[in-house]
Amino acid sequence: MKTYFVDSFTNEKFKGNPAAVCFPEENLDFDTMQKIATEIGFSETAFVKQITDNTYSIRFFTPKIEIPLCGHATLASSKIIFDTTSFDSITFINCENIELFIEKAGNKIKMQFPIYDTEETEVPQKTLDALGISEVINKRYSPKNKIILIEIKSALDLANLTPDFTALLHSHTGINGVLVTAISDNKNFDFHYRYFWPWAGTNEDPVTGGVQTFLTKYWATKLNKTKLNAFQSSVRTGIMNTEIIQDKVYIFGEAITVLEGQFIL
Repeated sequence: MKTYFVDSFTNEKFKGNPAAVCFPEENLDFDTMQKIATEIGFSETAFVKQITDNTYSIRFFTPKIEIPLCGHATLASSKIIFDTTSFDSITFINCENIELFIEKAGNKIKMQFPIYDTEETEVPQKTLDALGISEVINKRYSPKNKIILIEIKSALDLANLTPDFTALLHSHTGINGVLVTAISDNKNFDFHYRYFWPWAGTNEDPVTGGVQTFLTKYWATKLNKTKLNAFQSSVRTGIMNTEIIQDKVYIFGEAITVLEGQFIL
């Protein structure tokens, strides 16, 4: 099975978020795809299969579960298809039959994702303690993504968080992850964020595009802007530009391929 490793949301190797992109020639069953994703160990592995012309099915697996949407693995998959075909635009169809329209945009790739709402929520003190958060500005919840959003006051405090992941995992149930965000202290960005998800994936996702389905709307409303620049302050770091147009969020990013090979099934 043709397989690629791609660093997404960066133009430098060994930064951004690594994703595996697999192109199976035959249909793979669920257990096989999950075992492959677990074997590779990246936060997400994408399985891509051509349906017709420039339309492809896409499925995303963490080392633990299948998820319906993933920004950086979509970007990685798009990068490989654009590099190996003559297409300028493609459409992915995910496991929920959501169409993701992707196109070239200069030296970047432009991805169209849906927008999901958030609602007020309470966060257990044990969760805040495990994250190392003492002061909270706002707490929201994305029911569609099963992700808690916590806004704190300082981008520096965000960068310095060192969660106790064992305590974090046992502090809450029924969620996929916790996203912590803060307004930027850098004029080149509007907001910073980090995503912790030991419940469904790895301890921390290096660069997360899928959360922009609700995070961009959160900051767009707060800052009264439709175009935003985001910085993910993980160890690997990553950047992306987002834009809201009607009921869609557009995510712009770069990616670089670091490995090409054959996965032996």
